[in-house]
Amino acid sequence: MEQRTEQAVQKKQCGYNCAQAVACTYCDYAGIDEETMKHLAQAFGTGLGTLEGSCGAISGAGLVLGMANKERQKTVQDIRSIMTAFKERNGSVTCRDLKGIETGVVLRECNDCVRDAAEFLEKQLREQA
Repeated sequence: MEQRTEQAVQKKQCGYNCAQAVACTYCDYAGIDEETMKHLAQAFGTGLGTLEGSCGAISGAGLVLGMANKERQKTVQDIRSIMTAFKERNGSVTCRDLKGIETGVVLRECNDCVRDAAEFLEKQLREQA
């Protein structure tokens, strides 16, 4: 698990947005190539459209789940589980809050958000196997 989570962080450090970093690391589970996944996830960086809404790393996990599950109810349950765990660990699922835009208090750095979303995504994917 740690190897994939660190691959996701490496992608983030190499210019991928948070959603792309997570989604592209697990594109094999989605059954699509990395270039296609990178394009699919491009709008979800910096909290969807760079408006600092929902964390892009979680959105990337959701993209993978949708393609891997191909079943709406299972995907919703899985992403809810990821969001709950992420919020418990980090205090928020909103990019603006995580970055401390309004408060000046950073709850979690982007690389750590990517790492966390990847960790929680892997847990859900392992449970499917």
